[in-house]
Amino acid sequence: MLKSKISKTFKGKKVLITGHTGFKGTWLTLLMLTLGAKVTGISYGKKTKPSLFRVLNLEKKISHQNINICNFKELKKTIIQFRPNFIFHLAAEAIVSRSYTDPLETWKTNTLGTINILQILKSVKFNVTNVFITSDKVYKNLEFNRGYHEKDILGDYDPYSASKASADLAIQSYFNSFLKKKRNIKIGIARAGNVIGGGDWSVNRIIPDCVLKWSQKKTLKIRNPNSTRPWQHIFDVITGYAILATKLKENKNINGESFNFGPSKSNNFKVISLIKNFRRYWIKGKILIQKNKNFKEANLLQLNSKKSNKILKWKPKLNLDDTIYLTGIWYKEFYEKKANMYEFSLFQLKYYLNNKKFTKF
Repeated sequence: MLKSKISKTFKGKKVLITGHTGFKGTWLTLLMLTLGAKVTGISYGKKTKPSLFRVLNLEKKISHQNINICNFKELKKTIIQFRPNFIFHLAAEAIVSRSYTDPLETWKTNTLGTINILQILKSVKFNVTNVFITSDKVYKNLEFNRGYHEKDILGDYDPYSASKASADLAIQSYFNSFLKKKRNIKIGIARAGNVIGGGDWSVNRIIPDCVLKWSQKKTLKIRNPNSTRPWQHIFDVITGYAILATKLKENKNINGESFNFGPSKSNNFKVISLIKNFRRYWIKGKILIQKNKNFKEANLLQLNSKKSNKILKWKPKLNLDDTIYLTGIWYKEFYEKKANMYEFSLFQLKYYLNNKKFTKF
């Protein structure tokens, strides 16, 4: 079982997660707690309303630090005092549209924030394995019919993609220039596609937009209905991060390497198709197509994950229907049944971890 493979790595270990109050960060925090880790989280700024982190009441289960990733002094103090065995760096400005309204903050958070952690790693004396989460959007998107490989050229049009590519290049530069010879430092880069799942209320993301509008009986407006994305469930991605950390600790030959974590090609769906399928498991809300010409966004983006399949033995467990099902019933529990969402989220996660093949419950 997947849980037994990774629980040995994290049980009783100290794990630091930046961006732990975001959607991915919250689920990763819950995974680490489930595996028996002691978690410290670093985050800063406004949370979504609702916020998955608050819905699950995780602040009482971990050490929560309200620190700006760009504050080098406070960041270094926390890392040195906590002495983590593992660092997962997720803190980022993650919305493409917001990178147009506030490009300076996007570049500071995504690039400078990453460099701050790298600079701190230059001076640490303890052993620490680091997974830097960037994005599938780091690649220069030439809209190939094939999936992007880890060696493809980085750097795309919009400020978000460019800032994440810049962060990715900074990681590679610091590793090769300063960290490669430090035996106590392990580094891996994780690049994933569009992740969906229960508890995401971020603005300008497809499923959260559906949820926020339809829960208020409003019409959903979509700007790019024919964009094709590699949709995947949050569980497949966060377990990929955990497997990467495990393999990094065991295998020095993959130190400094990048890995794609994308779904199978059958999970590559147009935005409009994803929305229509999501309605099957939740509210049959209304849709209005309203294209936005103020910013450019790629129409086709997919990843080739053969390297992760071969070296890390990672494969996505969930097909698109399973992904939409798990997402839809989570929101149904939240909005219609008013359930204990910590218990329900833990149930979903454990069910995923403990079953080799997923079947609907």
